[in-house]
Amino acid sequence: MDRNFYLDLAASGLRMPIAADLVLHEQEDPEAIARDGAALGAVIIATAERFGTPLAFPLMDLRLEKEWLLSGLGVPAEQIDAYHFTSGPGAAELAALPGILDGALTPRLTASLDALRHVAANSEKVPVGMVIGPYSLATKLLADPITATYLLAYDPEDPDAQALAAALSLAVGLVERSAALQVAAGARAVIVCEPAASVQFLSPKQLEDVPELLDRAVMDNLRRVRAAIVDGGADFILHDCGELNETLLRAFATLEPVILSLGSPVDLPTVTEWIPKSVVLFGNLPSKSFYSDAAITTDGVRAASEELTARMAATGHPFILGSECDVLSVPGHEERIMAKVLALAGR
Repeated sequence: MDRNFYLDLAASGLRMPIAADLVLHEQEDPEAIARDGAALGAVIIATAERFGTPLAFPLMDLRLEKEWLLSGLGVPAEQIDAYHFTSGPGAAELAALPGILDGALTPRLTASLDALRHVAANSEKVPVGMVIGPYSLATKLLADPITATYLLAYDPEDPDAQALAAALSLAVGLVERSAALQVAAGARAVIVCEPAASVQFLSPKQLEDVPELLDRAVMDNLRRVRAAIVDGGADFILHDCGELNETLLRAFATLEPVILSLGSPVDLPTVTEWIPKSVVLFGNLPSKSFYSDAAITTDGVRAASEELTARMAATGHPFILGSECDVLSVPGHEERIMAKVLALAGR
């Protein structure tokens, strides 16, 4: 789509929570729906319709590519979420990747692709795909990714640094293919979620001492994924809900996403000088805390919405008010969370 589509959305004053998980958990059997493409697609359409957005965002499920990889490597399903390579992926795992990419998909990934097809065929909404970023996926494959990242900067031949390099090689291959499959299934935009690319994993001192670390760990692979999305004819959206600094934000801006979605650790009005006005900023109310009235009340959400909207208007930067991530359903707190999402949406 033309970039002006997103700029026009921002100019319209759109408020756009990402809330497919909330609507999913209103249904009788959420787990079954998450494995049924048509049913999941219907939930995604219903979410977009409820909150009045033309963009049909999927579940922000960052487990899909890890599950695909480890299933292909024979890791038992019940071990996948907590699984880490003990000494990093080796030659056998790297050699297995082409077969995994060309082999069977997991039920959840299949359902996600079918959901995109359903949205495209049964609504006027813009089907949006979702992938985890390569660096974030690599961090999920290692027991101590922070140390591995440190060593990748200062001692790249260290075994832990080499383990991260191998994990990144696996990760970018999986994410590229996942993004391409989603574009082929009808996604007209794909949101790449790279929350680990933050000062928690990449310290300002590291980035100052070894500037090439950012390319080596994050940016080179994000460029590959972006190319897979854009060359396939879809739009590139970047999401990072982590704590970021000027170096990271300026780097992300070079990718020219149509939307840059940031988390509440970032004070959006103060970073606009680093982001071109061709990039719509999105976010970033503290939706991870919506389950708790002690953290923020419904009236607090309304006040924060008005304050952030006014501050962003004063900057003149294109902006869409939204949540900082997919607003997750929390058992026993559903009504409280939904009331706050509706307040964000101006209802």
